Amino acid sequence: MIIGDLDWTYIRSFLAVAETGSLTAAAKKTGQSQPTLGRHIKAAERALGTQLFVRTTGGLHLTEAGLSLLGPARDMGNASARFATLAAGRDARLSGTVRITASVVVSHYLLPAVIADLRQIEPDIDIELVPSDTSESLVFREADIAVRMYRPTQLDIVTRQISDHALALYASKKQIARQGNPQSFEDLAALDFVGFDRSDMIIRTMRTLGFPVDRNFFAVRCDDQATYWELVRNGCGVGAMQTIIGDTDPLVERLEFQPELPSLPVWLAAHSALHKTPRVKRVWDHLAHHLAQK
Repeated sequence: MIIGDLDWTYIRSFLAVAETGSLTAAAKKTGQSQPTLGRHIKAAERALGTQLFVRTTGGLHLTEAGLSLLGPARDMGNASARFATLAAGRDARLSGTVRITASVVVSHYLLPAVIADLRQIEPDIDIELVPSDTSESLVFREADIAVRMYRPTQLDIVTRQISDHALALYASKKQIARQGNPQSFEDLAALDFVGFDRSDMIIRTMRTLGFPVDRNFFAVRCDDQATYWELVRNGCGVGAMQTIIGDTDPLVERLEFQPELPSLPVWLAAHSALHKTPRVKRVWDHLAHHLAQK
């Protein structure tokens, strides 16, 4: 294997394609075009003097040579991300970009107003919002600040619990007009419910509350939680939501009879190298202040 002048960009593209298995998925992950990624892979193969991928019906698969380079490429990617994080932590400007990740529901229903208020106060700070129900990596700068409904446990992460958000059961006003507002456990169990599809979280919670349900109990199911709430709002069935969202929604009512649901803790998290950076600290404090009031 002959190693020539190998641009770091080519290594990064190789790593993205190797981890996603296709140019399409790698383009979505990196924000680059498929043709650009394809050119990078070919350039890397020319510089290294070996083929890195073979194309199959299932996508792009690493050759033996490509597989041997995957570990070192990951080490280089991790080192580059740590380098960028430490460098960003020394930026003293109260300007620039702060990337926030939060759940789909929090991103959709709570953060827009909070971010709009921040932009009025700090117009030089740009915000990138990443709605995601998966754990974005703070260590590798996939986000600067995370709003989580659980305590993050990654190393080198600063965390702070800022609030507890109460949950309750809601139904649309047209469903209540159709099926009635429950006055007993039996009334509640007779209502239509919206459930999750692949996740069994609602099933497990309902069983702990005395409802011996299974997946078939839910005639409508969806794992995307913003869509789940829209299904509730439009009369597909009863669903749980944070009271700060449900109580202000004109299309739904909180059920008169319902069990007490566990609250959701609200945590902020940031990498320790970035937490004290002025712009990150300013956004952190703004989020903590506004979300703690909810």
